[in-house]
Amino acid sequence: MSLLKINTVDRYLIKETTTSILLIMGALLAMFAFFDLLQELESVGKGSYGIVKIVAFVLLSTPGHFYEIVPVAVLIGSIYSLGQLSRNSELIILRVSGMSILNIGMTLIRIGLVFAVLTFVVGEMITPISEKTGQRMRIKAIDSVIAQDFRSGLWVKDGKNFVNVEQVLPDAQLVNIHIYEFDENFEMKAINQAKTGTYNGESWDLTDLTQTNLAKTNVESTHLAQSEWKSLIRPELMSILLVVPEKMSAWNLYSYISHLNKSKQKTSRYDIALWAKIIYPLACLVMVLLALPFGFLQQRSGGAVNKLFAGVLLGILYQVLNRVSLHLGLLNDWTALTSAVLPTFLFLMTGIFMLIWVERQ
Repeated sequence: MSLLKINTVDRYLIKETTTSILLIMGALLAMFAFFDLLQELESVGKGSYGIVKIVAFVLLSTPGHFYEIVPVAVLIGSIYSLGQLSRNSELIILRVSGMSILNIGMTLIRIGLVFAVLTFVVGEMITPISEKTGQRMRIKAIDSVIAQDFRSGLWVKDGKNFVNVEQVLPDAQLVNIHIYEFDENFEMKAINQAKTGTYNGESWDLTDLTQTNLAKTNVESTHLAQSEWKSLIRPELMSILLVVPEKMSAWNLYSYISHLNKSKQKTSRYDIALWAKIIYPLACLVMVLLALPFGFLQQRSGGAVNKLFAGVLLGILYQVLNRVSLHLGLLNDWTALTSAVLPTFLFLMTGIFMLIWVERQ
């Protein structure tokens, strides 16, 4: 059977399976949106953060949830659809009419391919922008802090001051900080430059600080080994504004890895994140193959609820294994490809083994 040729039976399978996947996906997205809404309601009244902005934030978070749940929705939706076809004896009719499991699998792969492309597009073009927009809107509304990242580093409006941080480390430590202080007339009155900044719970401990006071008649400079800096900026804010590798697009990851290589810096975490971005959408193809045996197992044992529950557990297991594999790969210095592909490969082998077993029954 050609992968591109679609007959009446193929269209029927595609329609039934796609409908089930979309229903499951809608239910999961609604659940995540509900939990996000409950969590954000705790912040109502802080600054200008009201119901309208909360709803906007929840909607902007939806593409990120979509990206995470697509493989799970494909697995559960495919299992449910095949279970229904099995219960109505439609799969038996297809087999008797000469359609093999391989033929059915090729039809389902088309569905998986569509969702794989959709996952990649959402993860590359929509999620990075929507999540960053949502987080910045929330921060601006709650803390009245405006922030933006440029080639020169991260810029934050802190009250009447503007702060430039050249680098934010994963533990939220600030490196090379420039604080530009302004008075009520928006005239610059001081420039403070510090080597590092570490949050102590209430304020920032700055090291190697140079204070330059700009008076109307003269300029005075003072150097301090350590100093305290009180600011609206908090570690949670920096971690939100800092684009972690897992949230970056594949193209941005590739560009940043090239930059780190030129600077002879370690790229392990970014290499793993890049391969994970490439491999993750392919999980949709694996999930439809893993779901296929459940349609035929339904004829012999258990009920639809049991098979659906098994699908949910497998989906959760895949997400857990995926995260664990990425962390273990980083800790144990595995190759980036191995860390990213291991969970998907294990599920693919499980699906193939189950298909062979079902075929021999």
